[in-house]
Amino acid sequence: MSADEWDEVNFPRPEETQFDAVVERALSRRGFLGGVLAFGSGAAVMGAGLFDAIPALAQQSERFAFKPVPTATDGTVHVPEGYSWKVLASWGDPLFSGVPELDQETAGSADDAAKVFGENTDGMEFFLVNGKQVIAVNHEYTNNAVNLPNAPEGLPQSAEDVRKLQNLQGVAVMEVAEGPDGWAIVVDSPLNRRITHNTPMKISGPAAGHDLMKTEADPTGTESLGTFNNCGSGQTPWGTYLTCEENFNGYFGATEEVDYPEQIAEGYKRYGLSKDGWDYEYHKYDSRFDTSKNPNEPHRAGWVVEIDPSDPESTPVKRTALGRIKHENAEVTLAPDGRVVVYMGDDERGEFLYRFVSNDVYVPGGDTSTLLEDGQLYVAKFNDDMTGEWVALTPDATGMSAPEIAIFTRIAASKVGATTMDRPEWVAVNPVSAEAYCALTNNKNRGVKTNAGGDEQPVGGPNPREANEYGQIVRWRPASGNHASDSFDWDLYVMAGNPTVHDGAYAGSENVNEGNLFNSPDGMAVDTTGVVWIQTDGDYSNEGDFAGNGNNQMLAGDPVTGRIERFLTGPNGSEVTGLCWSADRRTMFVGIQHPDAPFPDGEGKLPRSSIIAIKRDDNAYVG
Repeated sequence: MSADEWDEVNFPRPEETQFDAVVERALSRRGFLGGVLAFGSGAAVMGAGLFDAIPALAQQSERFAFKPVPTATDGTVHVPEGYSWKVLASWGDPLFSGVPELDQETAGSADDAAKVFGENTDGMEFFLVNGKQVIAVNHEYTNNAVNLPNAPEGLPQSAEDVRKLQNLQGVAVMEVAEGPDGWAIVVDSPLNRRITHNTPMKISGPAAGHDLMKTEADPTGTESLGTFNNCGSGQTPWGTYLTCEENFNGYFGATEEVDYPEQIAEGYKRYGLSKDGWDYEYHKYDSRFDTSKNPNEPHRAGWVVEIDPSDPESTPVKRTALGRIKHENAEVTLAPDGRVVVYMGDDERGEFLYRFVSNDVYVPGGDTSTLLEDGQLYVAKFNDDMTGEWVALTPDATGMSAPEIAIFTRIAASKVGATTMDRPEWVAVNPVSAEAYCALTNNKNRGVKTNAGGDEQPVGGPNPREANEYGQIVRWRPASGNHASDSFDWDLYVMAGNPTVHDGAYAGSENVNEGNLFNSPDGMAVDTTGVVWIQTDGDYSNEGDFAGNGNNQMLAGDPVTGRIERFLTGPNGSEVTGLCWSADRRTMFVGIQHPDAPFPDGEGKLPRSSIIAIKRDDNAYVG
């Protein structure tokens, strides 16, 4: 059961069948695409004639140095002719000597779990540290039936089982190097590090020290243990890694019935905490996760955490100024005046898109300690006329204190009337044009139910389809090309769909065709040339509404022409997620999460999430 499905079962929303605000203008595919592509890199000078020029531009485009691959439904990875891939790291691979290779019968010990490449790779970033090549990568969650193969139904049976799961999750920082046999982990590198659910963390920003952050173990409310459900990622200009806590609610439960204070109870409901938790069973064996004993502990999760990959002795910092939500990723860019801008999506149906702008400016080599601590958090409001604004989440606007805004960010955003979105996932900023993209992966509740806070989800704006099961990508250009501006224009770069099954809006935008079908855009990155890379985490049944989609995949998109082509297909059962490049841009690293067996080791082996390294056979640039 997915996180969203679990929320639906445990927190059913009241059904709504009528909304006052519905989209009035037609959504014919041609009319829609005119809006999609009449705006973007180069479009301003082309004007209305751009649509008519699209076919010619697409035919002339040499943006993609590959022949698109077809869909696949098998158990391996496929890349274009002229490219090759090899596994860099898989769950269970040692980061340190003295750790055995993965035991296929037991899936390893709890102690070893903290010394290996963890489970379910997700967001990752590449760093050069004193000439060493380093990847920092998230390990989002565990597949208990795989990671505890001897536990009945994969349910932890002891504190030791729980400790093993805790150690398999979090973050890995690892040096990698390319040798005659390809890329590999540099075992025993002094930069190698595992960060788990029990690693000491600092808490900074407006929530630090607030009463809602204090526990018996930490009466100051400034120190915590662990980072949880680490999904997307980000990288700062000063060389640190941002890991993003997403579905943290599933780790908590209660062993007793408790009448929580009203503010805490409201927060639990909005963020999806329940008495039983998910199947991690932490609360039964580790009292830190038992909300009947530690009701404030969940407030210490749901943050963006800053990690210094160059210093394995450094303490990660939870940056509460960036808000507490179910973070997908944290995309960092700079305003023209040097202020730091961080874009963030809250990955749940009907939640919001956020932005943080620092008060201080980034100076290379200068003090960076305040840049993610002192600033203003905003939430996006999209208008149907294809304009939008960032609304500041201030005490005056919300009636909440600054610490309360940080801890209950969703509630603050609802108070200012932010636009409910179709699950905002990764945000990506174009480095060669002042524009940004957000993958809105899907939302079966659009136009059907309210969100977890009771906010309506009307059809319209960047969410133009009722019961949206395909997803879309929204794009915006900040006023004056300044990501710190409070206003922007927006369009939709693509609406995923299936023109082989549907007509109209559910067929998708006109840059979707039988040859590039996909659904549920999730991960995204824009490379140094401006190509938009789109990774999917959707329905791979290959039937019904999803006929022809095949397995999850990665596609390349041209932001000028709108052209989209398939570059990679993943093994059956997997999500394709996480993307970064080597320092010389000749290797692309891609994450393969929760594949079905037999990937990557063959029949009879446990399925293992992995990072693969992709190269061109002629060793040319790949992004």
